[in-house]
Amino acid sequence: MAEKKTDSKKISKEGVVRRPDGTIEVTIIIPWTTAKKAQDEIENNLLKQVKIAGFRPGQAPKNVAKAKLNPELVKEEVLKKVVGTSYNEALKKYNPNPIISPHIHIEVFTEGTDIIFTAETCEEPTVELGKYKEAVKNITAKSKIIVPGKEEQKIPLEEILDAAIGTAKIDMPAILIENETSRLLSQMLDELKKLGLTLDQYLSSRNLEAEKIKAEYRDKAEQDLKLEFFLRKVADAEKITVEKEDIEKALNSIENPTEREEIMKNPYLVASIIRQQKTVTFLTQL
Repeated sequence: MAEKKTDSKKISKEGVVRRPDGTIEVTIIIPWTTAKKAQDEIENNLLKQVKIAGFRPGQAPKNVAKAKLNPELVKEEVLKKVVGTSYNEALKKYNPNPIISPHIHIEVFTEGTDIIFTAETCEEPTVELGKYKEAVKNITAKSKIIVPGKEEQKIPLEEILDAAIGTAKIDMPAILIENETSRLLSQMLDELKKLGLTLDQYLSSRNLEAEKIKAEYRDKAEQDLKLEFFLRKVADAEKITVEKEDIEKALNSIENPTEREEIMKNPYLVASIIRQQKTVTFLTQL
């Protein structure tokens, strides 16, 4: 959770702000009475663990033991206890449909005052399909022209997908792109670590700056997300479904039993991947 200094007079009430790109910002105010109750419970639990010379744990005078507590630790534990609960209550109250975990920003948290925080998340992106079938057919038409003595001309999949998605209007939430960018960068750092390389070594070997790499990954994240939600929308429009047999066939094709067992734990993900593959096949056959 990030904390930033904000003029509390500018934040006077709870509410939800929906931005044009689908990002949602929920402002939540936790009464000091609620925060104080949580703080007292946490302090009492921590006081039982404080060791004071001459006293058994939990038996020292409260004011003496309390002076040994780390105020930042107490503050952190209070936030953990009340923020999550208050956010879930706000979801029920304002009824947004977030698809990612929120980015929490603590706006105000001082002794004796209400806790004010914002939770930034997003709903599913809005996708308006254009004439994607016509666009794909225009691309694939040349591959259907048979010229004696020449091999059939195959159209690259990327070219077909670019043509299809180019007809759509997609409002992609900035926070969703930010999340995916962070995931891709973390993945890259893990791979570098396995190779025994640091980020600085990698950047130096490619003569790149960190900001340029981040920009590249941001572009990739945005394109990946647009394709994902575009294919999902096409699958809905074309009523492309996944049957039980499809899932069983996919699982049976995995030779490694340990890997198969792990994948079976998330059948929804398996079905989602199969549906996406079916949608891509549908587009290539137009």
